[in-house]
Amino acid sequence: MSENKYVTRWIEQLNDSDVYVRRRAALALGNNGPEAKAALSQLCEALKDSDVGVRWRAAWALGNIGPEAKAAVPQLREALKDSDVGVRWHAASALGKIGPEAKAAVPQLREALKDSDVDVQGAASAALQMIG
Repeated sequence: MSENKYVTRWIEQLNDSDVYVRRRAALALGNNGPEAKAALSQLCEALKDSDVGVRWRAAWALGNIGPEAKAAVPQLREALKDSDVGVRWHAASALGKIGPEAKAAVPQLREALKDSDVDVQGAASAALQMIG
């Protein structure tokens, strides 16, 4: 039960005014993998944070939650259009880790194969293979 107490605290910290607190909260949630499923809606909101570091950590955290993060697919599809290459890479990677439940993102991942960044292209290719 102590794990839930920490997850609850990190969820609250995703709304902190201090960007470094928000970054650490997203990172901590990601380190908890599927245990952080309770943070799905807040991590989806964090994908729209003004700070790029919060956005990519939120995408990374959603990927670490794995298939349990299937409700985040619409937001991750949008994150594939982020202006930051790191956010796009982590969004593609997260969709791959969600797996077949992310099938709705296939059109956006196919588009990401044409991304200006080769690493995003690779992450999109890998995600498409993982989705099936």
